[in-house]
Amino acid sequence: MALACACGEATAQKFKAVIVDGVNNHDWAAGTAAIQKILGGTKRFTVDVATYPTLPDFARYDVVINNFNGGHTDAGTRWPKEAEQALVAYVRGGGGLVIFHAANNAFLNWPEYNEMIGLGWRDPSFGKGIAIGANRQIIVIPQGEGLPPGHGPRHDFEIFVLDKNHPVTRGLPDHWMHPSEQLTHGQHGPAEGLTILTYAVSEVSHQGEPMDWVRNYGKGRVYVTMLGHTWKNESNPNLEDVNFQRLFAQGVEWAANGRRR
Repeated sequence: MALACACGEATAQKFKAVIVDGVNNHDWAAGTAAIQKILGGTKRFTVDVATYPTLPDFARYDVVINNFNGGHTDAGTRWPKEAEQALVAYVRGGGGLVIFHAANNAFLNWPEYNEMIGLGWRDPSFGKGIAIGANRQIIVIPQGEGLPPGHGPRHDFEIFVLDKNHPVTRGLPDHWMHPSEQLTHGQHGPAEGLTILTYAVSEVSHQGEPMDWVRNYGKGRVYVTMLGHTWKNESNPNLEDVNFQRLFAQGVEWAANGRRR
C-alpha cells in the first residue's frame, strides 16, 4: 500500500536515502527491511544500504538514516574518525540525518553526535533530560536528576502529538494506540534546540516521554524517533502501524528536504 506523505510539494525527482546498519543490539536487518518498505511505499525515495564496516559517501544522498548502534558505553564501536568527521560536515552543510530507535544509544563519546541527536541513552550525569507534563508543557530536567535510561516490557501504548503543525506530524491523528513497542524513558543529553513532536506517558516514569523530535544542526536537519523496536525471532507489529509509517516517512522527507531548498 502506498503511503501518503504531506511534508513537501510533489516532485518527480526522488529523494536519495541511505541506511547505515550492521551493528545493533536489536535486529538491524528487520529494521532496515521495515525502513525500505515504508519509504518504498511512498514512491518518493530511492534507498541504498551500507552495512558496516562499509560506510557510504554521505554527500551523495539527501538523507542518511542511522540504524547503527555501536553501544552506549566507552567500549562501544566507533566509526573511523574520517567517517565521523564526514557525517558532521555533511549535516552542518545541509544534509539530513535520521536516527532510528536504538541508534540514539550509539556513540557515547562522540560529542557532535550527542549534539545532533539532542537526547540519547545517557545517564543523568551526562546532561539534561526532557519530559512533557500533564498540561502538555515541556519540562527540562536538570543534569544529574531524573531516571537513568530504560524501558518496561513491550506493550501497546498511546502516542500523543505535541506539535500538530509540523510537517513531520501533519495529517496524523491527535493521538493513537501504538502496538507492541518499547516505551523508553530517561533520555539525557545536551537537549538543546529540540522541537518535541510526539510523546507517550511511561508506566515507569509516570510522565510524558519524548518519542519523536527534530532539530536544525548547522544548515542540516535531524529527525529522531524512539519508535521502531525490533528483536530477532519475534513479530514486530509496531512496524506495521500505519500512523507510525506515515510519521516516519514524513520525518525522513522533512530531513531530506533541507538539500532541496
